[in-house]
Amino acid sequence: QVQLVESGGGLVQPGGSLRLSCAASGIISSFYAMGWYRQAPEKQRELVAVITSGGIGNSADSVKGRFTIFRDNAKNTVYLQMNSLKPEDTAVYYCNAKRAKYDYWGQGTQVTVSS
Repeated sequence: QVQLVESGGGLVQPGGSLRLSCAASGIISSFYAMGWYRQAPEKQRELVAVITSGGIGNSADSVKGRFTIFRDNAKNTVYLQMNSLKPEDTAVYYCNAKRAKYDYWGQGTQVTVSS
């Protein structure tokens, strides 16, 4: 059974930082493209950042320069380092693993940026 378990969300003040983790089980995450998505209330889910199986990362323009995606294959875990957080970053953040026809999602972790 495949599981993606996110952690690290919470409440943070504007300008603060958080690191999200996505621990995978049931798959070898290094074989997958791993991504972070987010969904704010009454908005569509959007891609935040993705890292290929080869380790190449990319991020959405709205978070470029502030968020970094990276992976630790030995721990079967992908991370999202979020710096200089803004209120508009408030959302539920989801981890995704994708390879060919396989597409897995975590349950999400809430990130709230507020003073």
